[in-house]
Amino acid sequence: MAETLPKDRVTQSFVGTLQWCWKRPLLTALEVLWRWVYGVPALLLLWHEGTRILQTTPLDDAALKQMTLLDPVKASLTLAKAMLALMPPLLAVAVWLVPLLVVTWVIVSSLGRTVVLRRVDSRLHVRPVTLMVLQVIRLAAMSTSFAVWFWCLQEAAKIAVTGPIAQGAEPSMVLYFALAIIATLGLFVLWALVSWGFSVAPLLAMLHGWGVGRSLASSFRLGGLKIKLVEINLVMGIVKIALIVLAMVFSASPLPFETVATQEFLTYWWAGVTVLYFVASDYFHVARLVAYLELWRATAVESGGGI
Repeated sequence: MAETLPKDRVTQSFVGTLQWCWKRPLLTALEVLWRWVYGVPALLLLWHEGTRILQTTPLDDAALKQMTLLDPVKASLTLAKAMLALMPPLLAVAVWLVPLLVVTWVIVSSLGRTVVLRRVDSRLHVRPVTLMVLQVIRLAAMSTSFAVWFWCLQEAAKIAVTGPIAQGAEPSMVLYFALAIIATLGLFVLWALVSWGFSVAPLLAMLHGWGVGRSLASSFRLGGLKIKLVEINLVMGIVKIALIVLAMVFSASPLPFETVATQEFLTYWWAGVTVLYFVASDYFHVARLVAYLELWRATAVESGGGI
């Protein structure tokens, strides 16, 4: 039987939403299931193709192993040489692999998200095609953000590395990484501020049975509700950063005992940390969707309207 949000529950507390989701682990299990139904085969396919390319492409393994940050110029030249060798086979595979992964993700994520949201509230409309189109739009926006991020990294390299080298000065890797971190965090916060609309649009489509255009347009015109949605998105951004930091800390925790820890133990440990990270991330994804839904319900009740 599908989970239904209690009618008298209109709390706008994100902590309350987390507790509500925690008491319903099936929601997280469904989220994990549909993501891993896509993710595991995708990773295996990427591993297979990547291994095949590395085995068939001649690389200077000795030079790659000798790379060091103490000699960034030599390291960059080594990487550039390796990329020149790898790019032709990578592009040949990307021609068919990237569209396959994107199309599969759009289909699986739309169906999976429909199942999860219907489990949260069985009154929601089933709009898989609309969700697929909205997912394509979201992927396009995300790809644009990655392109901007890559451009920022290139500009940082010009300022801190290639620019000084061209002028006969020493490159500054510290400055490069500082600029890269600032750009990454800045774009991360910016995406958290503007991307909430892409997450709300599928919810509006299922709430009202709307099409793509109306759902997307309405998701960015929510009046006072917008501030609360942005706040939740920022909180989720902070949570994601915290999860990454925790995963890094737990991954590094066995290193002081590397003299007694076997490589097999470290492999299992890192695999376990990775799995826990993804499960926790999926849990917070579900909590965010439920929080969006609760906020919308609460606003509708306060305004005297319905869904």
